[in-house]
Amino acid sequence: MEIDLVGESIKFMILGMTVVFVFLYVLVQLMKLQAYIIDTYFPDPTPAPPPAPKSTVEDEKARVAAIIAAVAEFRKTKSSSKG
Repeated sequence: MEIDLVGESIKFMILGMTVVFVFLYVLVQLMKLQAYIIDTYFPDPTPAPPPAPKSTVEDEKARVAAIIAAVAEFRKTKSSSKG
């Protein structure tokens, strides 16, 4: 009698695992089909590349001045924290 229970449990286990495997396989295939349909009928518009920024000499001078000021401030705070 106990051997029957083990055999039945193995059958149910195999049946359950097969049902889950088939369900997941069908789910993956449906998701692929859905992605194909969406890409076919609703393609993503390709965005236009943003225009290149026009940097002027004044912008470069301001950028260099900001970098120099930041480095000077960093050095000032670094040296004051040592002493």
